[in-house]
Amino acid sequence: MRIIAKYTNIGLLFVLTLVLALSCEDYLDKSPEADVTEKDVYGNFRSFQGFVEQMYNCIMPHNLGGAWNKYMFADERLNNKRYNFDYGNYWGHETYFYGQSVNITSREGRHRRVWEYAWYGIRVANLALEKLEQEGLFEGTPEEKDHLKGQALFFRGWFYFEICRFWGGMPYINRVLDPTESLITDEFSRLNFQETAKLMAEDFRAAADLLPNHWDLSGPGRETVGHNMNRINKFHALGYLGKALLYAASPMINEEATGNNSYDLDLAAQAANAFGELLKLADETGIYKLEPWETRTDNFWKLNYQKPGGTEVIMYPTIYDRGRVRWSAIGATVPSSFGLNSGSDADVPAHNYVQNYGMENGLPLDDPESGYDPNNPWTGREPRFYVDIVKDGDRIHNNLPDDMYAQLYNGGRHRSHINPPSVTGYYERKFVPMGPNFTTSLANGLMSFIPYLRLADVYLMYAEAVLFSPGGSPDATSSNYSMTAADAVNKVRNRAKLSNLTPKYTATNNIFFEEIVRERAVELAFEGDRFQDLRRWNRNGDPRYLDKTAIDFDRGPDGKPVNIVERLVVRRVVEKKHNWLPIQVAFTTQYEGFPQNPGW
Repeated sequence: MRIIAKYTNIGLLFVLTLVLALSCEDYLDKSPEADVTEKDVYGNFRSFQGFVEQMYNCIMPHNLGGAWNKYMFADERLNNKRYNFDYGNYWGHETYFYGQSVNITSREGRHRRVWEYAWYGIRVANLALEKLEQEGLFEGTPEEKDHLKGQALFFRGWFYFEICRFWGGMPYINRVLDPTESLITDEFSRLNFQETAKLMAEDFRAAADLLPNHWDLSGPGRETVGHNMNRINKFHALGYLGKALLYAASPMINEEATGNNSYDLDLAAQAANAFGELLKLADETGIYKLEPWETRTDNFWKLNYQKPGGTEVIMYPTIYDRGRVRWSAIGATVPSSFGLNSGSDADVPAHNYVQNYGMENGLPLDDPESGYDPNNPWTGREPRFYVDIVKDGDRIHNNLPDDMYAQLYNGGRHRSHINPPSVTGYYERKFVPMGPNFTTSLANGLMSFIPYLRLADVYLMYAEAVLFSPGGSPDATSSNYSMTAADAVNKVRNRAKLSNLTPKYTATNNIFFEEIVRERAVELAFEGDRFQDLRRWNRNGDPRYLDKTAIDFDRGPDGKPVNIVERLVVRRVVEKKHNWLPIQVAFTTQYEGFPQNPGW
């Protein structure tokens, strides 16, 4: 068979239909006229791995899909341009979710979208799995075959997870389809999320059993030692095995499947064991571990074009164009007066979300013993507050005279005299290290990307999964790991120089869970998890998370805020239908077995 050298444009037709028609894709640096046989492509590890690499090029970078795009859809941020999602319009934000033809050779993340590229990746995964088993085609060692098969299984599960976490359950296609076959069969009927997640879990489990702990330690990875940080390994597979099962166990998703607005205890226990297996392996091998507090920012950014991630990030997005950080991500979150191509966007933390950051004694703000003074709101806060959030008076630039210090008070430069201003009274510097050394030249070499999965997230998910397993409690463990749920949360807190949770916050499961909710809000702030968490917990429409607010204040003679007022900017519109995003109408009218999501 001749490999047809072409790149398929998915366009505006129903993606499942088009995926049927996708031919073997051109991943080699060959002209369209070149004759390439299947043996050339799939016959040895190096060439086959080149085919597999397409799936890495389908990963959507969180905030760079449209050069810059909004990627947080819950209560964490506000913008001078209101979010469509805040008004209940989940049809919006196409620059994140859909609207681009697949161009797998593009080296720009802004060409990626979740929907089109995930379906494309699923097709490639199925094709890889088929070719690996074709008699007489692949010639290589068993270890090489395991690496190829493990990656394909992981990515099939992972791309389904990407689709389903936004749009709900899907038909789980686990074979290469013929473009002429009928879609009107049970195989192509939509499943619910829980059903789909169980199939993802099968792929993740199989991948974990095949993949190495790290490619640097394997035979096939020897040729690229030192450059294997992003290659899918056993930790990736175990992490997403647990994550898929935890999502499937969560109240909103369990309610969809069974009618019960509560955790599925058995699925939670399975998730806990997956996370436990990962954490035990991390302890034994030292391959992944929490970054020390002093280098925690290595998870998110590094200078001089160095790749961030450190020892903690397990899965990072593919870096397509490192210059896009300078021209898009930075510009959308720093003051426009910095001259860093901020355009017309100013994405800034909402005051209501900033209130998740507790006090240096480890207590939440609303605890009577925390010491929080609403008239002096930024004194004595926990360490992550000061490294994640820019508040009034902070040094934010090295040498711009008017911009060295944040002026976020009423009438201040960064509140009303630049366009666009901060609309909330804050900036965020988790991914852009505004401070005394920040300059344009520093920004030029800043590499800043949002992780997909890191070890701190795994500890917190482990704690949640253990808590909601049969017999779960703060003092419980998974069946395969000795750390208690409370110890897992404390592990993350201790890294941030906070003490262990006090006994009153582990006294009951409900109280402890509220601390998990808050800890996830703080530790994973601005990493894109909040929208998923609130929805799967059935809390997206909870009144506690609807209001997005700003803090208005004057600056007193001593530089401290006075006349402080919390002001409602927008109250998010959330109904039951907002559990899932709507699917584009053109995709739901192809055949009866693929219905629109409820309420849309």
